Order: sequence, then C-alpha cells, then structure tokens
Amino acid sequence: MEYIHRQVEEKLLNSFKNYKVVLITGARQVGKTRLIKELFQNLNYINFDNIFYENAAKNDGLLFLNENKHPLILDEVQRVPEIFRFIKLKCDEIDNYGLYILSGSQLFKLMSEASDSLSGRVHIIELPTLSLREIRKESFNERFIPTNEYFDKRIKFKTNLDFDLWDTIQKGLYPELQNNDKNFIDFYSDYVKTYVERDIRDIIEVKNLFDFQRFLVSVAARTGEVLNISNIASELQKDNKTISSWINILETSGIIYLLRPYFNNDFKRIIKKPKLYFRDTGLASYLTRWNTKETLMNGAMNGHMFETFVVSEILKSYSNSGLDYRNYLYYYNGRDNTKGLQQEIDLIIEENGTLYPIEIKMTTNPNNEMIKSFEVLNNINNKNIGSGAIICNVDSTMKIKDDLFAVSVYDL
Repeated sequence: MEYIHRQVEEKLLNSFKNYKVVLITGARQVGKTRLIKELFQNLNYINFDNIFYENAAKNDGLLFLNENKHPLILDEVQRVPEIFRFIKLKCDEIDNYGLYILSGSQLFKLMSEASDSLSGRVHIIELPTLSLREIRKESFNERFIPTNEYFDKRIKFKTNLDFDLWDTIQKGLYPELQNNDKNFIDFYSDYVKTYVERDIRDIIEVKNLFDFQRFLVSVAARTGEVLNISNIASELQKDNKTISSWINILETSGIIYLLRPYFNNDFKRIIKKPKLYFRDTGLASYLTRWNTKETLMNGAMNGHMFETFVVSEILKSYSNSGLDYRNYLYYYNGRDNTKGLQQEIDLIIEENGTLYPIEIKMTTNPNNEMIKSFEVLNNINNKNIGSGAIICNVDSTMKIKDDLFAVSVYDL
C-alpha cells in the first residue's frame, strides 16, 4: 500500500537529533512501524515479535545492545521490559544523541517503563490515526484555533480532492483501511480480538476478557457524552472501581480520550465529570454495529459520531504540531448563567490567557442561536474571550459576525 506521509515526520526527525532516545507511542495499527521504516531506512531494525530477539534481549540485555550497535530501532519493545535499564546505562555512557528509537503498542507498559528508567533521556511522540489533512495530502501542520490568522494560513494549503465525509467517519482513519480492498468488519474484528487478547490479558484477569469486550461496546455507545461510571457499572453489573480501572486502560492505550471540564473559580455550578470520546470513529462504529455510512449518517448516533470525529481531528492538529492537547482543550457544562439554565460549550481552547469557545453541529445552516451558551464565559475574570466557532457541514469557512466563524470540517 502507498505510504501516506505523516505530519509528525519533521518532529520525529528533529527529536532524534536532539535526544538520546525517542519513544513513539500510539494505539495498535496507527502506523508506527511504517513511519519508522520510511524515515530511518538506514538504521538497524529489530522487532521483538521475533522470539529469537526477544529471548536474546531478556537473557542478557547488555550483551544484546553491545551486539546490535546504535543507532538502533527497537519495535514492540514492551515485550522486553528488562531492556530499559540497559538502554539507560548506554545513554549514560554515550554522549551522542540519536541512539535509540523505541516503539510498541502497549502504551501503559511503555509509559511506565520510560518514566521510571529513562527520565530526562527520552522524548515521547504520540502517533494518532491518520488525519483528514494527511489523507487529503495537505502539508499544513498548525494546531486548530478559530482566528483570522489561522484561516488565512489554512486556505493556502487546502486541496480539492474528492472526499466522502461520512464514509470516512464510519470507516475510520486507521492506515490499513485506506486500502479500499480491506474489509471494514474483518479489520476491526481482528483489531478488537488482538487488543483484548494481547494487550488486556496481562492487565485484568483472563475470566474478565469477555466482560471487557462488553465494556468496550458499552463505552463506544457513549462516545460524545459526559462520562457516567455508575451508569456503565450498573449496565454491566460491575462495581465502580472496576469500571474506573477499565476506563483508565482505554485512555492509556489510546482507545478513548477524556476531555476535562474547564475549571475556574468564577464557575460555581459546573459538571466536573469529563466527556468521553473514542479516538477513532471507525472503531466506535464497528462496536456499535453501524456497518454502513448510510445507517450511521441517518442513525441515532450521527450527532455524537460527528462531534467525536471533529474533536479527534482537533486533537490530532495539536499532537501533530508538537503540542500536548491536554493543556489546551476543555469543555463546559453547568448553570452559571443568570437564569440558572443548563448550558454546554462543546469545546473551549485556552491559549495565552484567551478562551475560544466552539460549538459542533451537523447543520449546514449555522446561526447565532447555536452559541447562546458562549455568554457564560463573560462571567470569568482575568481572561480574554476570543473569536468563537460553529464547526459544521458548510462547504467553506465563513464569518457569521466579527467574532464568530462558521467552520467547515475540511478546514480543521
């Protein structure tokens, strides 16, 4: 299959020049191995899925690293946690940068080992699934923010390639599914089976694996909603502690994202629970049995799936440009207006003391009525309120008024 250039490529190359170790994280099948092989074709590559390499590294990690000279790529490195302490020793005795590139699928193991053993020596890069920009071959690589400056730059890189939005939302953006011959159901069936049996088996009791699969479906049905642990626990007849632990597993392994509420001392009546989003709408569609774009587009979950897709694309725009989206993106749900009515702002971007409110709608006809909840931000002291946006199905981005944009999905 043709290689699709990734927007983290420049970031990865620069990190390799300036750090001794680079760790590439990301969920299964997002393209980590392909990316590494494309960018570092001249480096020695070892995959610990090969049991010969796995056993050799486990038996004598220092000897293994001495025999396989740096710079070295170690893929599926979570299979050999023992190797991290020897990588640390190598980093301490060698002054050069660009010694090791590490990659693997079990993020919870990787992050733990990297934090414990390689603190100060490793730079971590997150690779998400493909973005709209990547599949549309657009080289624009700045984080989304609804300002005149952003859209003036964005328009210069926009392509006019034929594109079926709902086909993409339903199918998802894993690289392998961009091959039209790949069967949607077969891919995700194998994906879930591998994820549960290889990644989850080591973390929870084997007898719970079937329950965990039911849990996956239950969570997928709630994408785009405020997380309610008790509700899921009741449905699955599990205790809250177990569900909380499993939610943490999904987040750490890159399956879901928890969007935190915007906290401020001027807000007194807010919902403090996070909103839950699947990181890829294709996997959520498979788990909830929306097996065609037509059924999804016209079905009961279309609004939540559209919102999930938009939030995911915005997350990618931050991570692909080298920023941690967790420091910038929030939502609001509360009753801090004068009438005490429940209001929600789908997304709030905070940057340099300015808040940018965003509403996400499937509409092709955005209007001022959709942004009434933005007014709640006027209650915040010591913050500027920037331009707002309604991200929707308009053909191209336009201004509704001076401080409000109607934003096309294609301009994220």
